[in-house]
Amino acid sequence: MSAESVKPVSRQERKQRTRQALLDAALAQLADRPFAVLSLREVTKQADIVPTAFYRHFTSMDELGLVLLAEAMDVLRRMLDAARESGTNLDDVAHTVVTTLHEFTRRHEAHFRFLSRERHGGTGAVPQAARTELRLFAGELAIDLARFDCLRAWRNEDLRMLADLIVTMLLATALELIETVPHNPESDERVLATAEKRLKLIALGAAHWR
Repeated sequence: MSAESVKPVSRQERKQRTRQALLDAALAQLADRPFAVLSLREVTKQADIVPTAFYRHFTSMDELGLVLLAEAMDVLRRMLDAARESGTNLDDVAHTVVTTLHEFTRRHEAHFRFLSRERHGGTGAVPQAARTELRLFAGELAIDLARFDCLRAWRNEDLRMLADLIVTMLLATALELIETVPHNPESDERVLATAEKRLKLIALGAAHWR
């Protein structure tokens, strides 16, 4: 291919690539620490840009963190969308949810690690937003749970309690998958089998709740 035929990269494309490089660098740095201790200099150094250039893309580190949080919540919601297609048979739903969780966790490990850590991360803007977003997500899940025959008569607050329990279990399973060493089909299968049993136990308890 000749040099003349190579399409030049636009300014907007370069800006988007740099923005994504900053997000990727932040996620990489967050593999072993909470967002609160992450510095702008560390992020820009890994992204290979000067620190002052950061502000062309984000007004603050908190804004960068909130964008990462939005990405993580988008992953969760796409996972929920996939699970919705499995109908209302509890065994089928439990299997689909766990299988989908495995697929999304392996594809988005850094986002799940970030979300799991930040929900317990203290009083900063990002941890507070993480808890708020997870409450909203649990509310969406509660609406879905009301589709099941055994849950139709439940009060909204009880559905929310059940949804919170399920979300906590799913995030714990995602973190267990990430932290299990080595990553291999056998270890993954053990984690997933336990997760499916937990979901079925939750469902069984819910079916007999009074």
